[in-house]
Amino acid sequence: MKVPFVDLKAQYASIKDEVDKAIQTVIDNTAFIGGVHVSEFENKFKSVIGVKHCIAVANGTDAIYITLKMLGLQQGDEVITVANSWISTSETISQTGAKPVFVDVDEYNTINVTDIEKRITPNTKAIIPVHLYGQACDMDSLKQICDKHGLYLIEDCAQSHLSEYQGQTVGTFGNAATFSFYPGKNLGAYGDAGAVITNDDDLAESIRMYANHGALKKHHHKIEGINSRLDGLQAAVLNVKLDHLEQWTYQRNLNAQLYNKYLADVEQIETPRERSNTKHSYHLYVIKTDRRDELKQYLSDRGIQTSIHYPTPLPYLTAYNHLKEDGIEFPKALNNSETILSLPMFPELTEQEIKYVSATIAEFFNA
Repeated sequence: MKVPFVDLKAQYASIKDEVDKAIQTVIDNTAFIGGVHVSEFENKFKSVIGVKHCIAVANGTDAIYITLKMLGLQQGDEVITVANSWISTSETISQTGAKPVFVDVDEYNTINVTDIEKRITPNTKAIIPVHLYGQACDMDSLKQICDKHGLYLIEDCAQSHLSEYQGQTVGTFGNAATFSFYPGKNLGAYGDAGAVITNDDDLAESIRMYANHGALKKHHHKIEGINSRLDGLQAAVLNVKLDHLEQWTYQRNLNAQLYNKYLADVEQIETPRERSNTKHSYHLYVIKTDRRDELKQYLSDRGIQTSIHYPTPLPYLTAYNHLKEDGIEFPKALNNSETILSLPMFPELTEQEIKYVSATIAEFFNA
């Protein structure tokens, strides 16, 4: 049996008529940049999340950069973020002129809040927690720290569409939150796409302006900006998919429960932990094992695709060699990078496929 890591063709097949109709409508109306489809998506998404403003942009990386830029981050500032994430989270900090300051992870693979305050300096201006794999961070502690030190809180929700913390949707706790709609995300476009959400009227206006060449109205440029706009085709696809997101999230959780069930007797692995009083959206189902590389190859040889998120913690990338003079270590993130393995996870995954993956893992350790 072959089990893909993610199957976007299967997802498309399940909503083909809706997607094809939506794309044809964009073409018929030549609504390629801006227009009704983008406005519709912004209105639908902010309603689903429960915020006042949604500003659609070209991708999730731009979403972080523009937010930081419009919050005034600049040369000499510092922004605290987590050691285990995709580089978009940290590179955008550097792009504003600020310095990324890393903190180790906790047992849920999210930012370790107990390590944050020792990294705060007079130059610290913001914290960017990442709700990694779909697991919500400890938002109560993060808000307390930000309030205590007068810091901005920007949530990176690239992997956490519809995740919740104590009944509240992630992305609604801080000054703003950013989303990626990269094709493989829980809510994915058919190309790059992203958004910023916020309840701050002034911040929303400045973000929209900056993303559109510094203008809210064509030819009326109040500031210099950049070109970061969600195109109509991607918005139309996202509008269709957004109607299915809740059901897909429910199915991801069912699939996670099946993995937990069928892997329960495999003592050599650790299955994902869920923080209490949270709703995981399971963008990824990540196990840990000391024999990760051997297991990955064993599964590959038997038709099972897996991945590693992420093989190198951010502070240990060559790109951040210049930060190593502080001598800070990140032992949990480093250990994760050597033990984590992401198993196939998508809504269309069948119980038969999950049983096969689980049985093959058990077979590997029993060999």
